Amino acid sequence: MSGNLGGAPWIAAPPTAAVLDALEAAGGPDCARFVGGCVRNTLLGQPVDDIDIATRLTPDQTIAALKAAGLKAVPTGVEHGTVTAVSGGKPFEITTLRRDVSTDGRRAVVAFTDDWLGDARRRDFTLNALYAQRDGVIFDPTGHGAADCRAGRIVFVGEPEQRIAEDALRILRFFRFLAWYGKGPPDAAASAACAALKANVASLSAERISREFLKLLAAPDPRAAVDLMDRTGVLAVVLPAPADLARFAALVGIAGDAVLRLAALLPDDPAAAIQVATGLRLSNADRDRLAAALAPTPGLTSTMGPRDIRECVYRLRPAVFRDRARLAWARDGEGAARWRDVLAQGDGWTAPVFPLDGQDVLAAGVPKGPLVGKALGEVEAWWIASDFAPDRPSLLQKLASVVQGTAS
Repeated sequence: MSGNLGGAPWIAAPPTAAVLDALEAAGGPDCARFVGGCVRNTLLGQPVDDIDIATRLTPDQTIAALKAAGLKAVPTGVEHGTVTAVSGGKPFEITTLRRDVSTDGRRAVVAFTDDWLGDARRRDFTLNALYAQRDGVIFDPTGHGAADCRAGRIVFVGEPEQRIAEDALRILRFFRFLAWYGKGPPDAAASAACAALKANVASLSAERISREFLKLLAAPDPRAAVDLMDRTGVLAVVLPAPADLARFAALVGIAGDAVLRLAALLPDDPAAAIQVATGLRLSNADRDRLAAALAPTPGLTSTMGPRDIRECVYRLRPAVFRDRARLAWARDGEGAARWRDVLAQGDGWTAPVFPLDGQDVLAAGVPKGPLVGKALGEVEAWWIASDFAPDRPSLLQKLASVVQGTAS
C-alpha cells in the first residue's frame, strides 16, 4: 500500500459505484481496482477525465456482470481484454488483468491473468502502474510508482528497452508524459533507450504518431520535452524538416494551441506544411490551417498601422490572421506589448463583406469570362486601398469607370 486517495469524489459518484457494485457482485470485493490515469491524477491533485478499471474477471464475465446489473456493456477491445461500461451516461473502460505473450513493437498478443503484479509489469511507466480500491487505498506493485508520481519522475516499468520493444509508441509516450508530469532531470536510462531505439517510431502508423505528438504539444509547457526529443534524435523521425526550436520555444509562451505549436516548428513554406500534415495523416482542416499559417506573404510586423491590420484581416480572414500574427511575434521574440495591440486591433474589427459580385459586373456590360473576375478584382482592390469606406453606389461608379477603361 502506498497511501490513500482520500475519498476522491469520483470514486463515490453513483455511476462509478454502480460499476463497482456490478463487478464485485460477480467476482468478490477485490476483483476490481481503479488503475492508471485516474489514480495518478488524483494523487497529484489534478482533474480526472477518464476512469479505467482493472479486473480479475474475464471479458465474458465482465459483460455478464454488467448486463446483470442493468448496465450497458460495449465490447470495445475484448481480444485485449477491454470492455466499456456505460453508467449514468459515462464510459468506464474495464480491462482484464493481462500479461504479454508476444509483441512486435506495434501490437501485442496477451493472455489473461489474475496477478496484479504481472499486469503492472506490462505497463509502460511506474506512475501509470498504480491501482486503488474503492476505499481509496493505493496499491503500488512496482514499489516506487507513487514516489515517482509525486516526484515527477517518468520511469519505465522494468527495462526501458524491453518496454519499447513491446510497443514503439512508448518512446513518444515517454516524452508526452515528461511534458505533462515531469519534473527535474529526465530519467537517464529512459532517455538513452529512446535515443537508441528511435528508428522504431517509423514503424508506427502516422495516426498513432500524430495523436501522441499533438497531445505532447498541448501540455502547458512542452519545451523541455521537445528539446530532449531533438537531442535524442526522436524529433527528426517525427518531422522530416529541421525543427525551429527557437520559434517554438517563444510560441509556447504566446499560445497553447497544439496545431499552432506544430506550425512554429516548421519552415515558412506551405508546401512543406502540407507534406508534414499529409505524412502525419492530420485532418484536412489542420492541414489547411498549417499551410495558411506558414505562407510567407503578406508579411506581418508589430509596427503595422490600423489600416494595414484591417487589410490583412480582410485578406487572410480572422483565424489565419491570428495564427500568422502569433507566429510572427514568436519569430521576433520581442515587442510583446506591440504584438498584443496588433492582435487586439485585429480581433476588434469585423471585416465587411464586399458589396459587389459577378452579377454586378455582367450588368455593367462585361461578357462572361475571365474579364468578369478581373474587373471585380480591380474594384475590390480599390475598395481595400480606400480602407473599405466606399459604399455600394460608389463601387458601382468605380466599376463603370473600370469597364469603360477596359472597353476603350
